[in-house]
Amino acid sequence: MVDYYLSLIVVVSLLPASGAGVLGASSWATLAAFLLGELCLVGAAVAYDDITGYRDGSDAANYGTDATVRRLARKPLLAGTLTEADALRFARAALAAGALCWTAALALAPHRPWWAVLGVAAAALLVPQYSWGLRLGYHGLQEVFLAAVGWAFVLPLYGLLAGRATALAAVEAFLFGLGPLLFGVYSNTNDIAGDRAVGRPTAACLLSRRGNTVFIGALSALETAVIVASAVLGIVPWWFPSALLPVTAARIAQFTVGMVRGDILRGRLIGIRAHRILVVALVVANALYAATP
Repeated sequence: MVDYYLSLIVVVSLLPASGAGVLGASSWATLAAFLLGELCLVGAAVAYDDITGYRDGSDAANYGTDATVRRLARKPLLAGTLTEADALRFARAALAAGALCWTAALALAPHRPWWAVLGVAAAALLVPQYSWGLRLGYHGLQEVFLAAVGWAFVLPLYGLLAGRATALAAVEAFLFGLGPLLFGVYSNTNDIAGDRAVGRPTAACLLSRRGNTVFIGALSALETAVIVASAVLGIVPWWFPSALLPVTAARIAQFTVGMVRGDILRGRLIGIRAHRILVVALVVANALYAATP
């Protein structure tokens, strides 16, 4: 989940590229409050997910055999370093703090277009409910959720700072959201047995092995298609696909290692790195775009 926090870097680099001008004091304060809110809300979501996974046994099934690769220490309930009561207290406190921080971000924002305010409010309400409350991840919405969180962390914040939506911001928000999805589906592929046991209907659980491979391949191809189409449509400069070639290369390697060769967890790791490469590539592309007369 930590890779969602990179959204702020993308947003800051987008502002000069789209002609939004120099950030003022209120914009920096908004960014700080938004980041703190992200940290708290994602922390709450992870805590609630850990509690649910601990209670239903899915984390024990999914992490027990891969303790070294998947870092069992990152699951403190399984590792025994926290009690369930401790985790619940943390989740509730983080949720309250996140809501307060995002309320402050809205109050401090230099602009408040209705769609950006609605996006922030919806994200604050839904992000913690992946495995808790509405349990969105247990109702066939897991893949949509992974991408939507990324979209919500880019486009609404951009609206609060710039006062408008642009096609460039929409494209980059879409690409950013695909990143967590494109390593999340590898986690889901590895976790099929545990997810099926608790009734979590991920695509990997619902599809055949071949169908899941085609699904992941289609998602990878979608990322490349959006990159190329945005250049063809004139949304981004003609050289934009070239700037993002390292991302495309990483996706090919990810699919080859994870789905063709069957090393799912290594494919997941390559996907995490690909997302970080995407962020660097977007920042560089935005800087070049802003510097171009």
